[in-house]
Amino acid sequence: TRTTSGKKKPTSVKKQSVKVSEPDGFVNDHGYVDLGLSVKWATCNVGANSPSDYGDYYAWGETSIKSSYTGDNSKTYGESMNDIGGNSSYDVARYRWGGSWRLPTGADCQELVDKCTWTWTTQGGHNGYKVTSKTNGKSIFLPAAGWRYGTSSYLVGEYGYYWSSTPYESNTDIAYYLIFDSSILLTDWGLRLYGGSVRPVVE
Repeated sequence: TRTTSGKKKPTSVKKQSVKVSEPDGFVNDHGYVDLGLSVKWATCNVGANSPSDYGDYYAWGETSIKSSYTGDNSKTYGESMNDIGGNSSYDVARYRWGGSWRLPTGADCQELVDKCTWTWTTQGGHNGYKVTSKTNGKSIFLPAAGWRYGTSSYLVGEYGYYWSSTPYESNTDIAYYLIFDSSILLTDWGLRLYGGSVRPVVE
């Protein structure tokens, strides 16, 4: 059973390429946009050079990319963990970007779902969501980068799979993430061994 507050129907598909907000500021040379939420969201994924780039894929609680993503080589699969936000041994946002960057919590992800308008579109030739604040109208773009399992990539261009820092309460194999496609958007949980995207936040 899914324990988070379920599906949200995103807005209609827009075919044209969209522009998103310029950074409001920078921490350690990485830009953020202030959407008027509890945290400020980075303009790019970890490992990306632009908002539309997919960036790198990380298993939950890991700080380096791998050629294969399995339970056998997962650092945290089956391990009892607290929230990893800000712990540079496990939080790739803090490890790679430094400063006060961290993975968003599950609650941060849910706030992004609830307090923004999500429009499926394309930017830089990649499908994804323009995420526009209902508070101040500023926006970021989250590309649908898919995910990694074993040595393969899955549903690139169709699904987004973004890790939070929050482990699942009663199962040491899974953690919370933000998952979406063109018609589904929710904070859910998935296997820690998968390689997912990371969009950092800063206070």
